[in-house]
Amino acid sequence: MTLPNPAATAKTWFARLAPYRKSEDWRAVYEVLVTLIPFLILWAGMWALIAKGQYWALLGVIPAGGLIVRLFIVQHDCGHGSMFSSKKANDWVGRFIGILTLTPYDHWRRGHALHHASSGNLDRRGVGDDIITLTVDEYAALSKWGKLKYRLYRHPVVMFGVGPAYVFILAQRLPIGAMKRKMPWISTLTTNAGVALLYGLLIWGIGLKAFLLIQVPVIIIGASIGVWMFYVQHQFDETHWSRTDDWDRESAALHGSSYYDLPKPLMWMTGNIGVHHVHHLSSRIPFYQLPRILKAHPELKTVGRLTLWESFKCVRLALWCETRQKMVSFRKRGLAA
Repeated sequence: MTLPNPAATAKTWFARLAPYRKSEDWRAVYEVLVTLIPFLILWAGMWALIAKGQYWALLGVIPAGGLIVRLFIVQHDCGHGSMFSSKKANDWVGRFIGILTLTPYDHWRRGHALHHASSGNLDRRGVGDDIITLTVDEYAALSKWGKLKYRLYRHPVVMFGVGPAYVFILAQRLPIGAMKRKMPWISTLTTNAGVALLYGLLIWGIGLKAFLLIQVPVIIIGASIGVWMFYVQHQFDETHWSRTDDWDRESAALHGSSYYDLPKPLMWMTGNIGVHHVHHLSSRIPFYQLPRILKAHPELKTVGRLTLWESFKCVRLALWCETRQKMVSFRKRGLAA
């Protein structure tokens, strides 16, 4: 849906959503517990059954991976200072969950803030945790080797398989891109120490084989789901990109992020992050407030709406066409590698 005077409309919505920018500590504690406790029970249950030779229990890695995603959303809201009313509570809960998600909280928080500050700005792409996106003209100007590298980067196997595993398991073990500053090192190394302690205790308690059979697929599944969510929330046909002179934060937030209209169980598992256009418009709104906004303002359901089935078609999108103002595929533009 294209609204008239989108910049003014987006700014109006930002003001209208002010009442929802409040944390509810009791609700935040509840959301943490209903995510963490089932995850721990599921993990322990898989180990108990595997110990008895019941390897079918490893099917549990799928919902466990989903719960890791939900834990990441809790950490994500802590990073925005929206989960709890207390900054200390947000930071320490975020740091603890970062051990479970293999994500150094303080370092990630800064990068993610840069993503929010520049989302939809063609002149500030590639900062924070952005997915690298080239324009049609930029791709056409690349060498054959450059085109091949970009095609490999955007290939589904890399984007949603190899890439997420590399980022969460390996890349986040060092403060890549911020090696000269102290905070990223402290954040990364303390998280690594927490991971080493937790994993060491688990391996000592249940053995290396059981640990690897459970934890590795849980992390890989969670990472892949997380990257998929981030991808479809910004890489869809009618997303919004503009140059700095024409860029407006509120308009880019509302129209450059999708409303990923998932079935309720999946929306719960992913912490309502599918209501991404509202989140980008006002990141201080806790994820547990987002369904209330859609209920009170159903007109927001028509902005950037993307169903589960429609989202699969986004995989083919790889380039931003400045002429047509939409994402296009390699094949659609008739571009050869």
